[in-house]
Amino acid sequence: MGGCFSKPKPVEVKVEVMGPDKEKEREKESLSPNGKVSPVPPCKANGSTKHIEERPVTIDLYQNPKDMVEVAVCHVNELQDGQMREVDVACGKALLIKERGEYCAIGHKCPHYGAPLVKGVLTNGRVRCPWHGACFNVATGDIEDFPGLDSLPKFQVRIEKEKVMLRASKQALQSQKRVKRMARCTTLCDNSFSSTSVLIIGSGPAGLVCAETLRQEGFTERIVMCTMELHLPYDRPKLSKSLECQIEQITLRSKEFLSQYDIEVQTEREVLSVDVKSKVVHFKDGFKMEYNKLLIATGSRPKPLQCQGADLENVYQLRTPEDANCIAKLANDRNAVIVGASFIGMEVAAYLTDKAHSVSVIGIENIPFRKVLGEKVGRSIMKMFETNRVKFYLQNEVSELRGQDGKVKEVVLKSGKILRADVCVVGIGVVPATSFLKQSGINMDSKGFLPVNKLMQTNVPGVFAAGDVVTFPLAFRNNKKVNVGHWQMAHMHGRIAALNILGKGIEINTVPYFWTAMFGKSIRYAGHGEGFDDVIIQGDLDERKFVAFYTKSDEVIAVSSMNYDPIVSKVAEVMASGRTIKKRDVETGDMSWLFGKGT
Repeated sequence: MGGCFSKPKPVEVKVEVMGPDKEKEREKESLSPNGKVSPVPPCKANGSTKHIEERPVTIDLYQNPKDMVEVAVCHVNELQDGQMREVDVACGKALLIKERGEYCAIGHKCPHYGAPLVKGVLTNGRVRCPWHGACFNVATGDIEDFPGLDSLPKFQVRIEKEKVMLRASKQALQSQKRVKRMARCTTLCDNSFSSTSVLIIGSGPAGLVCAETLRQEGFTERIVMCTMELHLPYDRPKLSKSLECQIEQITLRSKEFLSQYDIEVQTEREVLSVDVKSKVVHFKDGFKMEYNKLLIATGSRPKPLQCQGADLENVYQLRTPEDANCIAKLANDRNAVIVGASFIGMEVAAYLTDKAHSVSVIGIENIPFRKVLGEKVGRSIMKMFETNRVKFYLQNEVSELRGQDGKVKEVVLKSGKILRADVCVVGIGVVPATSFLKQSGINMDSKGFLPVNKLMQTNVPGVFAAGDVVTFPLAFRNNKKVNVGHWQMAHMHGRIAALNILGKGIEINTVPYFWTAMFGKSIRYAGHGEGFDDVIIQGDLDERKFVAFYTKSDEVIAVSSMNYDPIVSKVAEVMASGRTIKKRDVETGDMSWLFGKGT
């Protein structure tokens, strides 16, 4: 317990709720939703339940007087309602906000990838990041929508002689992020003991956010996260965008962090089956674990290439940091072939263009991204790739991979074309990683997805599912059951699952948001465009500066953009508010209706 090891070993945990001495009593009252005990029964060590008396832990909450600075940042009438301003405060910056006549101040950078929030969207007490859509409460700095794990620091604001005075910690100004206060486990457990209160299968964003949310909500029982991965949770979207990244650069939470908050991660542990009647998970290595509540967040697995030679060396399905590093090394000054014009495949192709001797992309569609972004946007992106020396072989498939000394050397297409290949990356789609559940009694659809309700519950009481493996009711599309394999959505699934493991009855209500990056250009996307019948484009596709609205009948159901921030975040906020955007609203080219007074 309290560690992040692939092979469990006994350890005694002494734990407490994090907080300064003066807040100890208040924190003890907030340990769980009912203020007294966690609603999930504790794990048992050797047949008995033991608790440890809490002891206070001192954490720097930016209250050291020597660390504090206070400056006048503007005149009281300088900002209008609904405006934001990035202000200098001694050794750093803060985001000053005026809303409903009141001033407040929070960190100025999104903790996810550092986007300037002053360029984001302020709506009804929260600011949305212009890059990837994360949302933060302006009164508290707490993260309310994703991606990302951390919240923002909040700074003190007061008015003195018609000046807006801002008081902040130097440390907070420099870090620009804050970990929400979290509980720790208050149960003595031998972590080789095969019982846990909450078992999370999968270590992606859904699983990690679920574990952290449980602790943030005061859950003090044992949490175990098991994964087939070799590594602790990491930022998977970076693999295809930066193939040479090292695991240390993309790890989401360190071993020390997870240990500090008693989130136990067991790596290299594959689940064989789940027995929902006895509440036991069986692992491939023979180990088994009882659970009280279960979250299934195993994500997806790539579809294999079905042809002769698919098992040759140097043929990769990008899945791990090791895969990414090998692809980058093998492609250096050599010939790379990408099978599949998917987002991952195209991101890999873009990354390799200035490193490989040649980059070829094979796809079954006539235009990349046509089904998601539309024909015109897809064609514009394709031109950008062709300008960067990428050759396309579309409306085509692989017939055979030929090798030499066991390594791939040629890719043979069904058209008869033969491509030289020193490395081949296969990205032809994914399927949900749920095969181990076939005999479990947990409902699966014909494609292997797990249907869940708005609480992320499966058909089995006490069993929840989240992330790429589920279909769920999408609120802004009239609760249509959908599968959304986005990084942001997996975060939100994990949070909602955690809240409902605790019995809070919170329904999911968020707008899907994703992004892709190629050649230094980013495409942002919000909504769910499945079934769109028209695309309204404003801007210039040739100049790579545009916004595209995807409509079905007379309603806008999704939006994408390039070099048009923060339009996608603004549309996401409108959708999140429940307001319907009509096709006629976007056809004229006048988008002033989207914006208020702005920054």
